[in-house]
Amino acid sequence: MMLPAFWNDAWTAALANHLWQSTLVTGIAWLLSISLRKNHARMRYWVWMIASVKYLIPFSLLIAAGESLRSAFATPIQRPVLAAAMEQITLPFSLAASPASVSSSSATTEVAVAAARLGNLWPVILLAAWLCGFLFVIFSWLRGWLLIRASIRASSRMTLLAEVPVLCSPLLLEPGVFGIFRPVLLLPQGIDDRLSPAQLNAIIAHEICHVRRRDNLTAALHMVVEALFWFHPAVWWIKTRLLEEREQACDEIVLRSGNEAEVYAESILQVCKFCIESPLACVAGVAGSDLKGRIVRIMTGKAASNLGPGRKLLLALAATVAISVPVIFGLVHIKQADAQTSTQGLAGTWQCTLHTGLDLRGVFEISKAKTGEYNGIFYAIDQSSTPVPVTGVVLDGANVKISIAAIGAVFEGKLSPDGMSMAGTLNQFSFVHPLTLSRATPQTAWEIPKPQPMAAGIDPGIVTATITPSRSEVPDRSITVRMGHLLATNFTLSDLITGAYEIHPRQLIGAPAWVDKDKFDISATYSGEGEPSPNQIQSLVRKLLAKRFKLSLHHDKKELLVYALSKTQAEPKLAKSSADPNQLPKMSFQDLGKLNVRSGSMQDFAAVMQAGVLDRPVLDRTGITGRYDFTLNWTPDDSQFPGLGVTIPHPVGTNAPPPLSAAIQGQLGLKLDSTMASVEVFVIDHVEKPAEVN
Repeated sequence: MMLPAFWNDAWTAALANHLWQSTLVTGIAWLLSISLRKNHARMRYWVWMIASVKYLIPFSLLIAAGESLRSAFATPIQRPVLAAAMEQITLPFSLAASPASVSSSSATTEVAVAAARLGNLWPVILLAAWLCGFLFVIFSWLRGWLLIRASIRASSRMTLLAEVPVLCSPLLLEPGVFGIFRPVLLLPQGIDDRLSPAQLNAIIAHEICHVRRRDNLTAALHMVVEALFWFHPAVWWIKTRLLEEREQACDEIVLRSGNEAEVYAESILQVCKFCIESPLACVAGVAGSDLKGRIVRIMTGKAASNLGPGRKLLLALAATVAISVPVIFGLVHIKQADAQTSTQGLAGTWQCTLHTGLDLRGVFEISKAKTGEYNGIFYAIDQSSTPVPVTGVVLDGANVKISIAAIGAVFEGKLSPDGMSMAGTLNQFSFVHPLTLSRATPQTAWEIPKPQPMAAGIDPGIVTATITPSRSEVPDRSITVRMGHLLATNFTLSDLITGAYEIHPRQLIGAPAWVDKDKFDISATYSGEGEPSPNQIQSLVRKLLAKRFKLSLHHDKKELLVYALSKTQAEPKLAKSSADPNQLPKMSFQDLGKLNVRSGSMQDFAAVMQAGVLDRPVLDRTGITGRYDFTLNWTPDDSQFPGLGVTIPHPVGTNAPPPLSAAIQGQLGLKLDSTMASVEVFVIDHVEKPAEVN
């Protein structure tokens, strides 16, 4: 079964654990109420009230309090078996594991893409459903409150003596106390004609009990619980138990104050004959709960017993366990984590799934050298089988920072107390994505594909292709080419053409407006075994453009404003690369304005600056041959990185890098000039949208 992507989020597990803990406390409250059934109702009422308040107070707060005590202990303490059992009972839900493998077939991949999109909608759907229920509950209460408020405004003052003002209402509402901080007693008009003086005094005594017990305040508190957790049946069951116990508690007080049981029972029955029940639970009335059972209890006159030593010990033990166990668990849990982290650290295999329209899996293999430094390799297993070196791993306490310069990515997160996960964010080219890394076990580890490059002489062709309008809400673009399948997300046709022909958008002439505006998602299969090279991928995209977009174009020359990269009079500041010249160059942005080049030529450098950095074509006029390693660090301006659609950062201060042209001259010994030049352009003769997106 494929669970929605949001089920992997930390908030989902936290909410599920909180609901489970609250339900568990409700069950314990039920057992305690059974053991206290022969005692005063007020004790059972407060047991149920505590169960209600638990829904507003997650145990994680008490666990955090235990974790805060870690500094009081000098050495780590081992987690006993009891603590491990408590973890299984109180925290049964954790982050859902991602599937161990992904099918390479076209149909399965398309289903996975559709499921990922639907999964992104599930939080919105559930939030909308919860909000509808929340508003329905609030509206029901508001309607009842307005009814009683109108009744009070139409009421007149009565001369009856009581601890609170007594009002006579024209509506036939049951006698009840309205208000929390300034309560008033509301009696229906004509009640003094239907009840004897003794019966009326008994009813008033009942309502005064509600005032003294602050029942309206506690009922309002449970109403908040009902509004927030209206979907939980236990919340409504607690409401019934609270109503029953509060009425029985007031009955016991009325009878102990000297009122005759028969007179009191008759007064309740008379009220129920001609009055309707209050529409609000926070208006403490005289009816409610099980009327027949109440009358039987009143008439039989069974006195409730006080708490004995055994019952007091039971309640004290329950209160102690409820508070101390989460605190002790937090203390023991964090100390166990400290001990594990100090020995295990970050060494191992970590897995993650990045949700960006598609669910893209990644694997980090991190090792620890004898010097104490960490090294690592990253595999984007759903995009490529080629490993990417991890350029930096830092563990500072529980804070983790992992840098991957080749793809311009930096993960920053926090190691969990048990050392099995890291929750944080992935920053890549100024985009921020939530990401959680989980430590892999032999049972959960994903298979890492082995690189199998496509033979150089093979010219792969498009077999099938599905093109749909992009529904991605983020500006990220991603392309995956592996195992006979090509996936491109959030690409305009201009993006595809300029990438396939290695040209700047200004070199594309005659394109209709939609070519730069409309974005597409592409799922295609291709022929040929192994992973295609960049040139083979460009050939695939060109064939896709001709086959599905009916693209035809021709070459021409045109005078354009360009950037020319050339040498200065000084010697270039370039270090010869020692890498295998047959390997592909590696050029990556560690951040906007910081480019790492490994085994790259000047043509490669000009191409990467043209492809995504500058707003004009870039010509290599250096005449420099060979491959070089260098890093270029500069402060971008607003004309650069036009395709990202993000705000360009502008560092200030003496440590801020120089502008691009000054950085190229100062750090590389080259120069970048703006000039006019005759360059090759691509003129579109014909293009059309695919039939399924017209």
